[in-house]
Amino acid sequence: MRFIDECDVRVEAGDGGNGAIAFRREKFVPFGGPAGGDGGRGGDVVFVGDPGLGTLYDLTQGRVVRAEAGENGQKKDCYGRAGRDREVRVPVGTQVYLAETGERVGELVTANARLVVAKGGQGGRGNIHFASSTERAPRRAEPGAPGERFELRLELKVMADVGLLGFPNVGKSTFISSVSRAHPKVAEYPFTTLEPHLGVVTLGEARHGLGRTFVVADIPGLIPGASQGAGLGIRFLRHLERTRLLLHLVTVEEESTRSPLADYQALRNELSAFDPELARRPEVVAMTKADLPHVRDAYETAKTEFAALGIDLWLVSSATHESIDRLLIELEQRLVTP
Repeated sequence: MRFIDECDVRVEAGDGGNGAIAFRREKFVPFGGPAGGDGGRGGDVVFVGDPGLGTLYDLTQGRVVRAEAGENGQKKDCYGRAGRDREVRVPVGTQVYLAETGERVGELVTANARLVVAKGGQGGRGNIHFASSTERAPRRAEPGAPGERFELRLELKVMADVGLLGFPNVGKSTFISSVSRAHPKVAEYPFTTLEPHLGVVTLGEARHGLGRTFVVADIPGLIPGASQGAGLGIRFLRHLERTRLLLHLVTVEEESTRSPLADYQALRNELSAFDPELARRPEVVAMTKADLPHVRDAYETAKTEFAALGIDLWLVSSATHESIDRLLIELEQRLVTP
């Protein structure tokens, strides 16, 4: 299934049913009076957070989401049946906006959270409500009110504890593959990852309910200018907004003039430009691909440069699992006591 993190959808709540005009027709009661019931209320359109979903793809298949209309009022004082609500399950982390104005409608950040995005119309009153001392046989009733109709914009931000970020091809996908059961595409060229991947990291005896787990998000590689949309950067950066801790990966490429510190500072600038609050989030910095000789040779210099900024630079290898376990413990401890 394709990963879709933005989509537009039209929602239409159900119209209220019309009130009825009716009169009692009973033997020996020639003037029984009004007996028209009220129309039923229209159904709401409701979004429900579903932790089992990870994409908005399903909503792109049906352009319009409609709830059921209320039933018209009936004779003999019978009210119309209310229209059924239309529940639509969306991924946890979905934000909802009015497409025309950009006004925020709400968001779903917990499992089974409910958000009414369009309210059904009220049912019209039947003629039983219009009888008075001067009008014993009213021949009027109210029509049902129309349900709300909106064009909505949905945006998905992945829900994770730790967000991986770094330049393309620094080893983010390999890292998340080595520490979890996530299986993103891995290849030796930039922009292998074109969508976020979530992986659950297991520490200790978590499989038996005795240990701890946390969720890591592999965010597609960022480049300078990402905060202005370069390389689809804005779409990628927003997935970091819900993470509690950032794991910033750097490395050294052969025959490249870039340095780990320069890469780190460049992406820190992009975080600040996109959201200053995101740039202040706690982070851990690690140098990947320690199994490669030229990376290990460059580590001591890079470690000294980062230390001058007060940053402890880790050296890890996803391929050989060198220092990976210690790094995971550090991440888990930072999540518990940031």
